[in-house]
Amino acid sequence: MGFLTPWFLAGVAAVGLPVWLHLLRKHKTTPLPFSSLMFFEKRTQSSIKHRRLRYLVLFSLRALLLLLLVVAFAHPYIQQQILPHLRSNEVTVLAIDNSLSMRSGNRLEQAKDGAKSVAGSLHPGERAQVLSFGSRVAVMSEVTDDHLSLNAAIDAVQGSDDRTSFAELARSLRSIANSLHLPLHVHLYSDMQKSGMPANFNDLRLNADIRLEPHAIEQKDVPNFTVENVVAPRRVYDAKKTRVLVTVAGYNTQKAQKNVSLVMNGRVVETKPAQIPESGRASVEFNSLEVPYGRNKGEVRVDSGDSLPVDDIFYFSVERADARHALFVQEAGNSLGLLYFKAALEASGQDAFTIDPATTDQTANLNPSKYAFVVLADVGSLPASFENELRNYVRGGGSVLISLGHMSAAHSKVPVSDDRITSTSYAGREGARFQTAAWLDTSHPSIQKSNRWEDVKFYQAIRVDPGKGRVVAKLSDETPLLIDQQLGEGHVLVFASTFDDIANDFPRHPAFVPFVEQTARYLGKLDQGPPAVQVGSFGELRDSKEAGAAVDVVDPRGDRVLSLAEATKAENIQFTLAGFYDIRRPNGRNELVAVNSDRHESDLTPAPPETLNLWQNTASGSQAGNAESQAAQKPLSLWWYVMLAVLALAVAESLLGNQHLSIDQEAP
Repeated sequence: MGFLTPWFLAGVAAVGLPVWLHLLRKHKTTPLPFSSLMFFEKRTQSSIKHRRLRYLVLFSLRALLLLLLVVAFAHPYIQQQILPHLRSNEVTVLAIDNSLSMRSGNRLEQAKDGAKSVAGSLHPGERAQVLSFGSRVAVMSEVTDDHLSLNAAIDAVQGSDDRTSFAELARSLRSIANSLHLPLHVHLYSDMQKSGMPANFNDLRLNADIRLEPHAIEQKDVPNFTVENVVAPRRVYDAKKTRVLVTVAGYNTQKAQKNVSLVMNGRVVETKPAQIPESGRASVEFNSLEVPYGRNKGEVRVDSGDSLPVDDIFYFSVERADARHALFVQEAGNSLGLLYFKAALEASGQDAFTIDPATTDQTANLNPSKYAFVVLADVGSLPASFENELRNYVRGGGSVLISLGHMSAAHSKVPVSDDRITSTSYAGREGARFQTAAWLDTSHPSIQKSNRWEDVKFYQAIRVDPGKGRVVAKLSDETPLLIDQQLGEGHVLVFASTFDDIANDFPRHPAFVPFVEQTARYLGKLDQGPPAVQVGSFGELRDSKEAGAAVDVVDPRGDRVLSLAEATKAENIQFTLAGFYDIRRPNGRNELVAVNSDRHESDLTPAPPETLNLWQNTASGSQAGNAESQAAQKPLSLWWYVMLAVLALAVAESLLGNQHLSIDQEAP
């Protein structure tokens, strides 16, 4: 028993009030006639015998009445034991893990059998709901007491290629409890994979009205081999053989030798052995990736023989295409910039572009629309017809790279973009002998992999008013060095110096090669991308120019993913299955996307029991131990019972007091 406001107990001192009232009774005598008092000795008569407690029952009632009033104000309560199965309107939630790891052996079937057993044990009127979860939670049924509906929902749970996320399950359970405003008894059926636990344990927090009861499926370390990663080119532009690097991993495994095979378009190209150490990794290299033109399906397989064969295959896609042409325009007799630019592109291993050189005099009859991008290397003047075609080319989505040198200094505007040239910055013997790149915007594609420009010396730079263009790099005197100007749908990238080693020593520094490579990729819109993505990632279906055009997407099972309405409106798609997605666009920019499951699912190590116990205890007031024997503590107020006793005592005191008062009146 306890008291919510124990300070009111100080009022117990008021129990002395009835004592004082019962003792405070004056002595009354009846005067008698007497002839004379002169012979009596004068003294004070003691009244102690009159100060005695009378009517002890009445006194007890009054004292107890005051005591109960004090106790009532102190608000007494007792702890009431509430068994979990007696919680009012409790909803049973059957949460079934259908992630990739549950496809090991018959784990998913065990989980579904356990859920059916709980659903069959529900009493009439007791309601339940079925959930399946991986990285996302799917509601398989409504809250119902229909056993047939619950069993049908459990049967509908199918294994997926998804990754386990206990944090997402906890978030969904909190949301369900808040929406139903009812207590939940959650039966969790999972292999309790350690990799499914979040980095922040607070993400597993449960509400006070959620009671978690985990059911571990096959709680032991199961050995498993997997193809962990494949490094391969996304696109191939020549017929030479390309290297494919494979990593095979073993989890809770003994030292073993496994055969690893490279498969292209369903045909085994080569097989090599891999010596995998105990719970370790091994690398295998294939040098026979020779693919035909077009989109090709690649696979790497390991003959593991374990209980989880779905992660023994790693998918990747390779596209064979011809190199695209890029136009490099220069002044006659000034080929040094072409030499350095072309050498840097070849040194980067970039074979997606072929450089076609041309002088300014040869551009009159050239059509820029057939080139991936155009480079203007310090040109003086261009034929008016070619410059107009370049503007239309850029507005339609093309890209132009312009370098400025001594030939540009004589002009007032930059070709194509028409940005104003304000002056020329020369380094001399007086003052600074050279300028350096003082600021770089590392978020720009041209700078992302070549951000070490601090040692590059610039002896000459052309000052250009950037206008609305994006300044990507600045010299130490605040001269814009690299400006990205958008013109219509395309881009004009202005480099305020040259590509030779006269106006600067940039070509002699390591940063020049990645700068040229990344700039060519950016201007040529070469979306190299990875050879494979993970389940759960998103892919872009269309850009702003393709709004309203229908896109057809076929998943690894051969089913169309999008409805007719979605095919014309959806801007992206989430890949939910492992395998190959075929994306067909109306502009002919088709794509074959290889999707693999998250290899964290391959580690079947379960979470320690201590972690599960802590998760159960995240709900405030929950007790550790077996959920079947748990009993929740709830305070039960005794205030009404005390007040009923006060009312009964008040009535009894009133009746008894009236009775004694009538006797006193009759006695005189």
